[in-house]
Amino acid sequence: MIEFTDAGEFHLSNGLISYIFRIDSQTQCLEQLYFGKAIKHRKDFFHLIEREIRPSNNLTEGTQTSSLEHIKQEYPLFGTTDFRYPAVELLYADGDSISAFDYQDHVISCGKKKVTGQPASFGDTDDVELLQIRLKDRYSDIELYLAYAIYKKLPVITRWAKIKNTGQISVQLKRFLSMSLDLPNEQFEMLTLDGAWARETHVSRRKIYRGVQSVSSTRGASSHVHNPFLALCTPETTEKQGNVYGFSLVYSGNFLAQVELDSYDVARITLGINPFQFSWKLSQGETFTSPEAVMTYSEDGLNGMSQSFHEFYRRHLMNTRWCEQPRPVLINNWEATYFDFNEDKILEIAKEAKLVGADLLVLDDGWFGRRNSDNGSLGDWTVDQLKLPSGLNRLSNSIHELGLLFGLWFEPEMVSKDTLLYAHHSDWILGHPEKNISHGRNQYVLDFSNSIVVETIFQQMDAILSSCQIDYLKWDMNRYISEAFSTIWESDRQGEVCHRYILGVYDLYERLLAKYPDLLIESCAGGGGRFDPALLYYAPQTWASDDTDAVERLHIQYGASMVYPLSSIGSHVSAVPNHQVARLTSLKMRGDVAYFGTFGYELDITQCTVEEKSTISQQIQQFKKHQKLIHSGKFYRLLSPFGSNEVAWMVVSHNQQEALVGYYQILARPNPKYYRLKLAGLNENYQYTVSGQGVHCGDELMSIGLLFGENYIGRETEYWQRDMKGDFNSRLIYLKAENQ
Repeated sequence: MIEFTDAGEFHLSNGLISYIFRIDSQTQCLEQLYFGKAIKHRKDFFHLIEREIRPSNNLTEGTQTSSLEHIKQEYPLFGTTDFRYPAVELLYADGDSISAFDYQDHVISCGKKKVTGQPASFGDTDDVELLQIRLKDRYSDIELYLAYAIYKKLPVITRWAKIKNTGQISVQLKRFLSMSLDLPNEQFEMLTLDGAWARETHVSRRKIYRGVQSVSSTRGASSHVHNPFLALCTPETTEKQGNVYGFSLVYSGNFLAQVELDSYDVARITLGINPFQFSWKLSQGETFTSPEAVMTYSEDGLNGMSQSFHEFYRRHLMNTRWCEQPRPVLINNWEATYFDFNEDKILEIAKEAKLVGADLLVLDDGWFGRRNSDNGSLGDWTVDQLKLPSGLNRLSNSIHELGLLFGLWFEPEMVSKDTLLYAHHSDWILGHPEKNISHGRNQYVLDFSNSIVVETIFQQMDAILSSCQIDYLKWDMNRYISEAFSTIWESDRQGEVCHRYILGVYDLYERLLAKYPDLLIESCAGGGGRFDPALLYYAPQTWASDDTDAVERLHIQYGASMVYPLSSIGSHVSAVPNHQVARLTSLKMRGDVAYFGTFGYELDITQCTVEEKSTISQQIQQFKKHQKLIHSGKFYRLLSPFGSNEVAWMVVSHNQQEALVGYYQILARPNPKYYRLKLAGLNENYQYTVSGQGVHCGDELMSIGLLFGENYIGRETEYWQRDMKGDFNSRLIYLKAENQ
């Protein structure tokens, strides 16, 4: 899949996409020529070089065509005739930032192994080919390695970079992004996922303009505010058609996703660790590796882009232990009891959960220390004997005897001031000891850049996990990092703290899974505050939002599906009035929305009526019947909730034998129009049995659609006696191919 021509050109292609760049003999930089739909290989691609004379500074004396401002570059530098934002910036000992990285050699290999310390994709020798290019700084003993992986069956290329100081003089790394791509503008529009707590991953789309536009995080986490993702699409692009370039970062900390449109209509896309307040001291022999960036191209619209991300993350990033195995349907006690529970109450919920067919009981916040509110106890991970006098072991045994799995909540990265941990190690929190340190939710951030802190928390968690059978762990993180200062690092390494913190988080995940490989972890950060690909490497599902309202979840889950597979989107049915927006929705609609995710319940099932319990039991049975389809099929968004009263999506099996459609009407309308919902992804020649609507051909279902208006000819009386659905109405429609 990787060709290197005699002309010094690299062509990465798998029949789905092509990525072409070359070694420019004049400047010694790597020049981009093409990224997009696969094109045929040829002996050279010189015809793709664009190099006319423009008013500019030129790198090479005596030439008029060596301006890097007008060359599309693989990994650009600032100031050496290019005045756009660069991918890398070094500060040398004498105070200058002038670099020049020249091509040295490259290696092509097969396979991509899992790595430790930082999440990254992986694949077998038959799945992936790897290109690693070595460049050398003309002015120092700094080497730069650019790496590319191309996967055989997906329109995906991943990129990352490594830098190494082979000399004796230290340098400061000020900026080190994972990728840069210079694309000719196609009147691009920029699509991002934005929001805030309780309204994460809302889709934003706007035309790009001259200059710089970006989304980013400076919060120490990927954040509720922006997801580490952006896409560029042409104006005519819809969910079903149009050209889309998608970019996603495998990272959980401060990031930058930026587009800079220059005066010559070239859009530079850069993605990586946010350079703001970042620096890294590279001493003799030290290396630094960027997070991995994922690039994909689709000519089949936004759905095509999303399906590539979904399959790639499921097959080549997420914990393989959970790729195909069904996830347990859980009941979490948080919105049922909050902090007010005891052993009897939890067992009462567990018994009812078993009766309705759930698989897992999760004990959320409040089981440790003296945790009766969010004012304290974080950091002292010992069982509250007042609430659980028999301890976790007895509770776990009782729940397993019922035939359920048992899960437990932790917030390992935080500490409260009323704990022994804080009393003994007040210097273990992030912040300057002689300046104000702010709190969030009455808690402080432990310094996970300190390996001793990580080890201490691991020992506390290990003591709990080894004391009883725990099958699931909910890992929460309820505040951002402010005052990012660590007492263990020297002044010239304080810019490393936020990145070292995230590496500490990854380290704790690695330690836990090394000892408990069968542990199912769901990541959470006040909901979707750290919903990013990197954590899927360890935790195959993420609690998408603390907002459990079905209508709000249409927006949140629709947006999250732009990048993330349904099997990673934590989705629960909660009680009404909803605890976040006080909305009343039917139990049916809440279930129909939650189906398209991991699925579970967050309510006090002991307070449900007999009828409600019967509905919950039926919902669980139906989800389990379709779980494999939902979690491994191709997902299509049909109608967007943004600016619309109707929302629809569907998932189709890879063999096109079955499909499940979700349709949602938010508000009822008087005297409505006739409505048809066009489906997608079916086989046009198959006959499908459609639940409640007879047998229809695939081409008809995609070209005409499902008809929601009925034929009342000769049934006029029935029309006036029909069941009125009202607000917040939903339908699930199952399709099965006949005898194919």
